[in-house]
Amino acid sequence: MDIESEIIKRRTFGIISHPDAGKTTLTEKLLLFGGAIQSAGAVKNNKIKKTATSDFMEIEKQRGISVATSVMAFNYKQKQINILDTPGHKDFAEDTYRTLTAVDSVIMVIDCANGVEAQTERLMEVCRMRDTPVIVFINKMDREGQDAFDLLDEIENKLKIKVRPLSWPIGIGATFKGVYNMHKGHLNLFDANKTKIEKEVIEISNLDDQQLPSLIGEEDTNILKEEIELIDGVYDPFIQQEYLKGQIAPVFFGSALNNFGVQELLDAFIDISPTPKGRETEKRAIEPLEKKFSGFVFKIHANIDPKHRDRIAFLRIVSGKFERNKFYHHTRLNKKMKFPNPTSFMASSKSVIDEAFPGDVIGLYDSGTFKIGDSLSEGEVMNFKGIPSFSPEMFKEIQNDDPMKSKQLEKGLNQLTDEGVAQLFTIQPGNRKIIGTVGELQFEVIQYRLKQEYGASCSLIAKNFHKACWMTSEKQEDIDDFIKRKSTNIGYDKDENPVFLASSPFLLTQAEGDYPSIKFHKTSEFKLDEL
Repeated sequence: MDIESEIIKRRTFGIISHPDAGKTTLTEKLLLFGGAIQSAGAVKNNKIKKTATSDFMEIEKQRGISVATSVMAFNYKQKQINILDTPGHKDFAEDTYRTLTAVDSVIMVIDCANGVEAQTERLMEVCRMRDTPVIVFINKMDREGQDAFDLLDEIENKLKIKVRPLSWPIGIGATFKGVYNMHKGHLNLFDANKTKIEKEVIEISNLDDQQLPSLIGEEDTNILKEEIELIDGVYDPFIQQEYLKGQIAPVFFGSALNNFGVQELLDAFIDISPTPKGRETEKRAIEPLEKKFSGFVFKIHANIDPKHRDRIAFLRIVSGKFERNKFYHHTRLNKKMKFPNPTSFMASSKSVIDEAFPGDVIGLYDSGTFKIGDSLSEGEVMNFKGIPSFSPEMFKEIQNDDPMKSKQLEKGLNQLTDEGVAQLFTIQPGNRKIIGTVGELQFEVIQYRLKQEYGASCSLIAKNFHKACWMTSEKQEDIDDFIKRKSTNIGYDKDENPVFLASSPFLLTQAEGDYPSIKFHKTSEFKLDEL
């Protein structure tokens, strides 16, 4: 099959939001409508004894939050849809930012009661940096929340993007009766149904349709007509090109928990969303239609299957066709590699594939050869740009509670910190292990996973370091002298690079003043800084 027709078929997008807005529930419902699952799980389940498909880690099922990006692929109306469900919690924002480098468009979920929250603003900034097209889904319309027009104003003001509603709610909370789909001219009446699909869609030719008052009542019909008139007068018409450039965001309303408004969202999404796009490397832009294969690793996950201790690198294909058992060039290690069992995902269940095309996200079994940001190609040396790396802001020392399990602890620490949400530093003498993260919750997750997945229990002791700084200099003797003088604050990362763990901003400024020849880099991507 030719590459072009495969590219046209594909849609790869991420679902982002503030925690608790209903992102994972929406992912579930998209899978339900796509026919990938028969019954959807709920994240906060009380009566439904099924957890969400995308929350496959034990800790996610217990807490009802997503702490890892999961990938799901399914077919819908002759299109292959790849969903990346991201962690909502701000402590895992780094994972989310990286995931945004691997998608072509985004669905942003907003809770109608809470509106736009701080985390949503930050995520939007990342989308804006790359001009990523955004669709907004305003969730939980069957609960009391803000007025629909107020929400649209808030989105425009806070997220600094023009909006255009493509569906409109009839009532809210207790008076919520359904959604009018302006994109298609359908009326969808609300019926609370949490786990199965209802085909309850009424087609109406226009708002003057005779049956409308009998369906939603005279009063609501008049309100709906007024509001639609107002929308047409106030908001710019929807132009697909503007959406693709990231200049306008179509808005949909619904209730993901009750399967409501999800179908409209999915149908509109496959109509308007972009096909897979190319990516920039340091030398040139790579286009999807190029014959030769290329792709980059944006995430590593250890123990998707706890029974097998496997590590999987998530690879986004940028151009060409990926084939099983074919040799590809690993740019950083400068060696040839082949992959006998590349996999496609449905959250934690995997199936081996023979080929994959641009836009697809595949899993490669990894024995420690990959790092986040690595690229594979058919020989061309390339480094893809724009994969963020963050400087840790919190530091804790790991203390082993069970000396008999030191091997397991060592292995667990190495594998979990390869995932990219935490960094490991070793301080000599004594081989002390320090973990650096961006948020508090990551420590809990690491501690929990070490116990559950590796059987290693440990304690975490907070350290009052301010920043981790990687060092480069043209004068190696200056670095050696600095390490000697500051030995108590020098750690080594996994690649044995020395890292200065500064105790305060003052000490960092002082070090920069005393050693002008040394550059202090805030992220581990310092090698790329110099290119």
